[in-house]
Amino acid sequence: MAAHNELGKWGENIAVAFLEEKGYRILERDWKSGHHDLDIVALDGNTLVIVEVKTRRNRLFGDPEEAIDYKKRRSLASAINHYVKLHSCRCDIRFDIISIVGMIGTEPQIDHITDVALI
Repeated sequence: MAAHNELGKWGENIAVAFLEEKGYRILERDWKSGHHDLDIVALDGNTLVIVEVKTRRNRLFGDPEEAIDYKKRRSLASAINHYVKLHSCRCDIRFDIISIVGMIGTEPQIDHITDVALI
């Protein structure tokens, strides 16, 4: 596996542990359907939470969440809509971002940004 893929997987594992520690129930990881994909789908009480995880080694080129540009947000909105329809979700839905900065084997910096507007 390429180093950037390993870093991304490490970041997702950190994010899942972080959410579970906060009491979230993880429903899906790396959910895919056609060209749609979501990093983490979880429940926070009765709210369905879609979480995009961005992991970087450092902040030299900006914060990880800055990589979620307009095109990515549109893609995420489409994926979330597809997921909600496919699973007939009838609950509140929220989009969060978890940014992880660090390297495998170190203590990461975690930033959980809740209720982010997609578009």
